[in-house]
Amino acid sequence: MTEPFVDSHHHLWDMDQGHYHWLEEEEPEETAVVGDYSAIRRNYLIGDLLADFEGSSVIKSVHVQAEYGGDDQVWETAWLQQVADAHGYPHAIVAKTDLASEGARAELERHGEHANMRGIRNFVQGEDLLTPEFRRGLQALSDLGFSYDLNSTWEGMGEARQAAEMFGDLQFILGHCGVPMERTAEYFDAWRAGMATLAGAPNVACKISGLGMTDHSWTVESIRPWVLECIEVFGVERCMFGSNWPVDSLYSSYRAVVEAYREITADFSADERSALFRRNAEHYYKV
Repeated sequence: MTEPFVDSHHHLWDMDQGHYHWLEEEEPEETAVVGDYSAIRRNYLIGDLLADFEGSSVIKSVHVQAEYGGDDQVWETAWLQQVADAHGYPHAIVAKTDLASEGARAELERHGEHANMRGIRNFVQGEDLLTPEFRRGLQALSDLGFSYDLNSTWEGMGEARQAAEMFGDLQFILGHCGVPMERTAEYFDAWRAGMATLAGAPNVACKISGLGMTDHSWTVESIRPWVLECIEVFGVERCMFGSNWPVDSLYSSYRAVVEAYREITADFSADERSALFRRNAEHYYKV
């Protein structure tokens, strides 16, 4: 039986209403992570997402901030809440706030006025996680009952673990498998060691998503070791699946991503698959 799927990582953007500078540049650079993203420099709205969901048994979803570039980060959260109220998706919102800013707590409280607000994602890693200013922001997140979507490559996972240990009541969720940037055996070993370090903090979960960003010709077999190692290191109960849509639409169909996860975990028990595809995302994002 096909497991119901909670997509723990996708995006929406309305370029007619909001500003997303990375999508609006006249000549966007081909980035080391995403590659040529010209195909997604257009509106991606709830109708597009729901159409992509068709056939993949998606029952709930988590929206992760899309680097909205306007002056007030709460605009994106308010817009997404309107979308959710009208369409039922997304069920959770991971917003953007500069946690090192003096106004972080007040902005978090404003995000929290919207029912589906669950946490914050930004791209801080390494020693920057440990500055007094950033730790003040993490404390505010913890106090308000939100989670922190961590973006870190393996090189910064020692500091990430320190931050997680400082805030044991704050749920950290590592995004995109730690963004593995290379596909060599040497890199895999270094990445695995970093992941093991981070997994030593019990309040860190792992989101298996975004593997197509740095493996543009990916196959089930090419992503299999990365998926299985995440599960091995963090354990079934601390992993969940996400699509990174529509960014990963540059390199496959939505259904291909979800079916790849299903194929890779075909030998897992029904309970383990339920945890990976649905239950853990529901738990960590309170949906």
